[in-house]
Amino acid sequence: MTKTKTPNYSHLLPPSWKSQVSSWLTEDTPSFDYGGFVVGEDLREAFLWGKGSKPAVLAGTPFVDEIFRLLDCTVEWHVAEGDEFEPIKHVATVRGKARYLLLGERIALNLLARCSGIATASKRTKDLADSYGFRGVIAGTRKTTPGFRLVEKYGMIVGGIDPHRFDLSSMIMLKDNHIWSAGSVTAAITRAREVGGFSLLLDVEVRDEEEANEAIAAGADVIMLDNIEGGELVSVARRLRDRWEGKGKKFLLETSGGITESNLRERAISGIDILSTSSVHQSVQHIDFSLKIQIPPS
Repeated sequence: MTKTKTPNYSHLLPPSWKSQVSSWLTEDTPSFDYGGFVVGEDLREAFLWGKGSKPAVLAGTPFVDEIFRLLDCTVEWHVAEGDEFEPIKHVATVRGKARYLLLGERIALNLLARCSGIATASKRTKDLADSYGFRGVIAGTRKTTPGFRLVEKYGMIVGGIDPHRFDLSSMIMLKDNHIWSAGSVTAAITRAREVGGFSLLLDVEVRDEEEANEAIAAGADVIMLDNIEGGELVSVARRLRDRWEGKGKKFLLETSGGITESNLRERAISGIDILSTSSVHQSVQHIDFSLKIQIPPS
């Protein structure tokens, strides 16, 4: 049997991503490097440790590689991107001049902590949904940190879930404010279709079954049943499927709003195609990492 090749997630990154890394270094040391003056430029080796108390998914290695590359340091990874590790784990070894190791230390640790935290939460949520028999898509949301979206969406992908739309241009999503401003669900969808063309899916947030039927009739591709849960979600999803069966309307049903690991079971039902949640990236617990310069033998 052929072994599945580990995907190279760095191939997803756009050409602009390296300039973001450079800007992080500029932000962190805008003037004098006082600490660097103290340690100098002796060649040193530093161990990157994955800490904490629970297994974690490693995510963010391309960004860390670039941080240290810009500082003329090298990184040797002992854990592959996307792999789960048990703490305390020697995750990588970084080599370079002492002051450059310390210039990149905090940026790399902060980046790795958040990206790995998102990947870990994403994997845990997907595994939990799988255990409930859910066969749909688990997706993150666009409720990301301004200026850090690329890293956070990347972490979701490494963790094994769908990143949902990346930005406002990735998919047409009509939420309550769009619908109220346009006057109705149908009016909002009609106007969106005039400019969106055939290549963009149209995802429409609805408050109830009546709005869902209006959105399906008007040609929405995805119906987001916002904050509908429990037995009502099951009933609404079933009635929508039954009503539109054989009528030439293809649509996906999405559940969203307030979904956490504690209530995932009641939302991960067979009638739902997409389960979108911000719990995998908003207020997610970071993974603890540390970088320790090794003292050379005397």
